[in-house]
Amino acid sequence: MHYKNDLSHRLLHFSADVIQMSKSLPKSQEFEIIKYQLIKSATSVGANYQESQSASSLADFRNKIRISLKEISETSYWIQLVKLIQEKSNNNLNAIPILQESKELEKILGRINQKIRKKQNIKH
Repeated sequence: MHYKNDLSHRLLHFSADVIQMSKSLPKSQEFEIIKYQLIKSATSVGANYQESQSASSLADFRNKIRISLKEISETSYWIQLVKLIQEKSNNNLNAIPILQESKELEKILGRINQKIRKKQNIKH
């Protein structure tokens, strides 16, 4: 599949990285819940951003970007939780690069959202 921009590509690869990382998590009931939530939010970021690229209006575009921003924020939470559990258990999984990418993507989507708000003159 061909993507129009670098952010679409990054979000697709981010989702794949999160899925790959989740495969290395322990097979406990607690981690199954975390994996489900993590994969669900991580893949939703890119899916909603992709939908924004075909938005029917500026309001629709803004809504999809806001959803992507909320989802990447949730994804960051789950990755931070995995990282904290790793640190507390001395586990050797490496969530740090994925956490860094999540934070960068969150900043990018936040800037897009801010630009849209300025364009629409909406204050929150």
